[in-house]
Amino acid sequence: MKFATKPWAEPYKIKVVEPLKVTSAEDRKKYIQEAGYNTFLLRSEDVYIDLLTDSGTNAMSDYQWAGLMLGDEAYAGSKNFYNLEANVKKYYGYKYLVPTHQGRGAENMLSQCLIKKGQYVPGNMYFTTTRLHQELAGGTFVDVIVDEAHDPQNQSAFKGNVCLQKFEDLIKKVGGENIAYITVGATVNMAGGQPVSMENIKAVNAMAHQHGIKVVLDATRAMENAYYIQQKEAGYANKSIAEILKEFASYSDAATMSGKKDLLVNIGGFVAVNDREVFEELRNMVVIYEGLHTYGGLAGRDMEAMARGIEEAVRDENIAARVNQVAYLGNLLDEYNIPMVKPFGGHAIFLDAKRFYEHIPQSQYPAQALAANLYVNSGVRGMERGIVSAGRNKETGEEHMPNLELVRLTMPRRVYTQAHLDLVAYSVAEVYENRHSAKGLKMIYEPKYLRFFQALFETV
Repeated sequence: MKFATKPWAEPYKIKVVEPLKVTSAEDRKKYIQEAGYNTFLLRSEDVYIDLLTDSGTNAMSDYQWAGLMLGDEAYAGSKNFYNLEANVKKYYGYKYLVPTHQGRGAENMLSQCLIKKGQYVPGNMYFTTTRLHQELAGGTFVDVIVDEAHDPQNQSAFKGNVCLQKFEDLIKKVGGENIAYITVGATVNMAGGQPVSMENIKAVNAMAHQHGIKVVLDATRAMENAYYIQQKEAGYANKSIAEILKEFASYSDAATMSGKKDLLVNIGGFVAVNDREVFEELRNMVVIYEGLHTYGGLAGRDMEAMARGIEEAVRDENIAARVNQVAYLGNLLDEYNIPMVKPFGGHAIFLDAKRFYEHIPQSQYPAQALAANLYVNSGVRGMERGIVSAGRNKETGEEHMPNLELVRLTMPRRVYTQAHLDLVAYSVAEVYENRHSAKGLKMIYEPKYLRFFQALFETV
């Protein structure tokens, strides 16, 4: 027997399993109605394959679990903090570290520390919690991502890049002194997990520093971004993920991090900076919002798991397996001609709900409906990333109408097998085959902030 391509296998083996509950379609119809057609409000025990998020849903290794037993739970000066600090310096290169309970704790503090009321904060597409923290601190987010990012069918290799012309135009319009900093997310979640090139962040760094503007990296999935640079950008094919990651981070002044993604833990994050004065301000703020600066809302054991997670996640074979598993699902869906964002992202497949449900207007939340229908079909839980996630304009109150109306199928790290993904693909194909009978939704309850988490809907 000959293979068209060399088979690959995950660089780990299964040691512990968790039984899954199998439900009927009638049960799932009841559960989704009770949840107001919001997959965030489903009970996890009623979900068969959970692709809602990769945030905190990863499987930790025996090395990480062993680290939990070495938790130093001292209130101040935990040795696990110093282990984490050392690995952040080693692999990311930042001078100073403040741990937080998760990424949004880091976003909150950095936003309050660096943004003055009335300032602008450009970024390569918004992220929900990031933009909210910037707005609550008095800033105004400005999207400066390349136009290709808003086109799900565009095949550009680095659709996460900052558009340098847009950035320069903003500087000329408002002045560098009125820009708090520029946020560079790598990869760009809301664009479909699209990467940023090394050439681009280097140019962003030069332009920003020329005008006295700091560069803040959202490093949540920067290891996946480094993999794309290794695979697609000239000059990096023979460099390790660790080398690429550290160079990439060197073109930023600070970083926020949700360790619940790249770093393979269930809880934890940090903010890292190079500026001593900014660090001192953050160190004061963390005591108010999170905990002492040597634990930041985390148990010592969680900091140890995160420190060890950095060591494991940055290995080339681990990142390759993670991204290739996502691509495996994407290639299966391609065989069914499912409309998706391309190229495939590093952490998720993003279904294009506009093309999936062409008969449902965006005002009736087609991505929200698609996520609900997929759950009813098979118990697979994804999440909406479209008009509901985009929220409302803070000035006019009108709904943002993004070009991208997506359902995210997010891959937890080291959790599911290819057989699970075969079932996911089959389920998506069935829903697509029956797409013409799908109905839109109307929102019947809308929370004030981050409505996608708790909003309720009913069918039109």
